[in-house]
Amino acid sequence: QVRLVESGGGSVQTGGSLRLSCAASGSTHGLESMGWFRQNTGKERERVATIATGGGSIYYADSVMGRFTISQDVALNTVYLRMNSLKPEDTAMYYCAAGSSPFKMLTGRPDYWGQGTQVTVSS
Repeated sequence: QVRLVESGGGSVQTGGSLRLSCAASGSTHGLESMGWFRQNTGKERERVATIATGGGSIYYADSVMGRFTISQDVALNTVYLRMNSLKPEDTAMYYCAAGSSPFKMLTGRPDYWGQGTQVTVSS
């Protein structure tokens, strides 16, 4: 079993920045991808950014391209999401996720979910 713990959410004004962190513990050796999804009330869950744990492949949603940066510290089993130039439409619950295959991440069905951290951006 894998446990994911998020931190770093909060409330900011439009144009502000936040950095989210997700620390993984437990049986992490089989994880091939980690990243972030978000969901606001009444909207579908959206894949924000994911990264291959072995390095290389990175995905960003078009809506965050150029503003968000995903990174990881393999030694700490931690993935980060730096969010700059935040907009009200970025308001959502952000969930850390991890999967044992790319397919599970692509389909929005990772093996493990964190509890989520709220990001609220006001105008």
